Amino acid sequence: MSNGDSRFSPLFFILACSFVSSLLISNIIAGKLADFHGVVLPAAVILFPVTYIFGDVLTEVYGFRKTRLVIWTGLGANVFMTLLFMAVLALPYPEFWTGQSAYMTVLGFTPRIVLASLVGYWVGEFLNSMVLSRLKVKTNGRFLWMRTILSTVVGEGADTVIFIGIAFGGTVPLSVLTSMMAAQYFWKVGYEVLLTPVTYLVVRWVKCREQLDVYDRGIKYHWFKVEV
Repeated sequence: MSNGDSRFSPLFFILACSFVSSLLISNIIAGKLADFHGVVLPAAVILFPVTYIFGDVLTEVYGFRKTRLVIWTGLGANVFMTLLFMAVLALPYPEFWTGQSAYMTVLGFTPRIVLASLVGYWVGEFLNSMVLSRLKVKTNGRFLWMRTILSTVVGEGADTVIFIGIAFGGTVPLSVLTSMMAAQYFWKVGYEVLLTPVTYLVVRWVKCREQLDVYDRGIKYHWFKVEV
């Protein structure tokens, strides 16, 4: 119906902040490992897929160009957080303080993990938004469930392969690497499939509240532009 405009509503800001917050918290808790009936996964798997749900809502309602701005904002916030953690950990501390090792364990990201996380997030989120946007035009806005699932299959697939590949490639056997990829990938996709009814309800409510339903007809899917 609409090709969108350059205005940003309060609800858009709330959704964007929720997206970025979920991303940052996911990266902080990723160091905690959880055992799901014998399948060991980072604790972030309980939250990180939510960023894709927020990305689906943003793309479906506001279009690719506004979602692109949010994705770049998330990347910038992640980089800033990582640099700040590194600076804080490098600060001198008094001898009587015994919390440095705990801070190092939780916040001491290795450069390889940081690189894997940033690249995986950036590629995965952009693919998710672009696929959803294109499918919306091709289906004339129908079959939201199919579009969100297919975009997640593509986006989460790229994210998982890139993250696991960069973070652990060459350090574990190939069989272990592929099993890690498969476990995380199917968890994330299954997570979104289960929450599809919630995505439907949120999308319908936001469209009604905003009186907006953007179709990205005729746009170019540039990843490196931030203007809307």
